[in-house]
Amino acid sequence: MISRPTQFTITDGRLTATVNTKGAELSSVVRNGVEYMWNADPEYWGRTAPVLFPLVGSLRGKQYRHGGATYPMGQHGFARDMEFELVSQSDTKITMALTDNEETLRVFPFHFRLEISYELDGGRLTVEWKVVNTGREEMFFSIGGHPAFMCPIGGEGSQKDYKIRLYKDGKPLSGFDCTYLTSEGTALKKKERFDSTEGTLAVSRELFMRDALILEGGQADKVSLVKPDGTEYVTVEFDAPLVGLWSPAGKDAPFVCIEPWYGRCDGEDFDGELKEREWGNTLAAGAEFCKTYGVVFGE
Repeated sequence: MISRPTQFTITDGRLTATVNTKGAELSSVVRNGVEYMWNADPEYWGRTAPVLFPLVGSLRGKQYRHGGATYPMGQHGFARDMEFELVSQSDTKITMALTDNEETLRVFPFHFRLEISYELDGGRLTVEWKVVNTGREEMFFSIGGHPAFMCPIGGEGSQKDYKIRLYKDGKPLSGFDCTYLTSEGTALKKKERFDSTEGTLAVSRELFMRDALILEGGQADKVSLVKPDGTEYVTVEFDAPLVGLWSPAGKDAPFVCIEPWYGRCDGEDFDGELKEREWGNTLAAGAEFCKTYGVVFGE
């Protein structure tokens, strides 16, 4: 019996990317011999860039209601822990897919096909998510990215000298309203104003002591990680309505996550049904939802 590979590699001559069959997770991006992605060391965090589907974040009470029934589901859904099938591969692009099965239907009563594509072109990685409702009723879901980038990169300097720079419409943000999480992982109702200097935040232990920083309502559309010399070495570009910034609290972990989201955890006092969740997506029978985000690696 021939075993199938658990990883696939694509390259455009500048970037080389590796994708796992488990979760269709991006596990490596190398440019000029330098690794840009976190290595999933479980001492800090045992993942690299999971795709969050059909849930982003946590449910209040770890369950949701739909159609008169109650369903359990863990944080960020199930796609990140499931095996995907290869759909197509070229030198520079790969597409993998997950379809509903008995296991998914026990916790998510919808028929679907999720396709995830990665394409390299001239130092840029484009990630595409396509969700198809293959059932006969409306489907309600969230989807998001959770990529972790090395910080510091290539052994250059100390993390405390790195910065995060946020943009909207090509201009650095002077400030933003931040949503923080409760200890249960739900969203606090009260927003806090976060001021930044020239759109930058210093990467520090204190920055993430309250877990993720969440920007809602399309406040940003581009986020960069900045070296001590001022060079932006990773830039994530997106049109998602939310973006999360995260590194494990109190661990001084050598990475920062920049996470475009189409969805969010439950609010701290949410008591509605699945279709009523904030920032969720509705997909008619037979329809498809298709979104992309891009990452530029290098100077």
